Amino acid sequence: MSDSFTTTVLNITTGTTETVTDLTRACEEFLTRTAPGRDGLLNVFVPHATAGIAVLETGAGSDDDLLAALHHLLPADDRWQHRHGSPGHGRDHVLPALVPPHATLPVVGGRLELGTWQSVCLVDTNTSNTNRSVRLSFLGQ
Repeated sequence: MSDSFTTTVLNITTGTTETVTDLTRACEEFLTRTAPGRDGLLNVFVPHATAGIAVLETGAGSDDDLLAALHHLLPADDRWQHRHGSPGHGRDHVLPALVPPHATLPVVGGRLELGTWQSVCLVDTNTSNTNRSVRLSFLGQ
């Protein structure tokens, strides 16, 4: 089983602002160590109730656009039933319904098969939890 399934955990500090953190390089480094020349799937999973994984373009404003869209769809105000934590924190618990806590991506020849402008990103709107873990798992032949 160890040859077909390998996993590791990344520890990410997101800080005290809403963030989109690019994990692509960490994913590629994991695959270089664990899946050289192999085909399979990379699963990226964030085991937190207030964060998600997105595949999107970064660096050209799309990451900021995503945060702006989430802020528009999920305002940080007192409308939320879930009320513990900072004001508007209930919205953070709705985030994973829109930005799921996982992504499964193809790996061909040991390389992540992303489009030219695609990146794998951690999306975190919860400014009260600055430390996140992200599990990377490779399943392949």
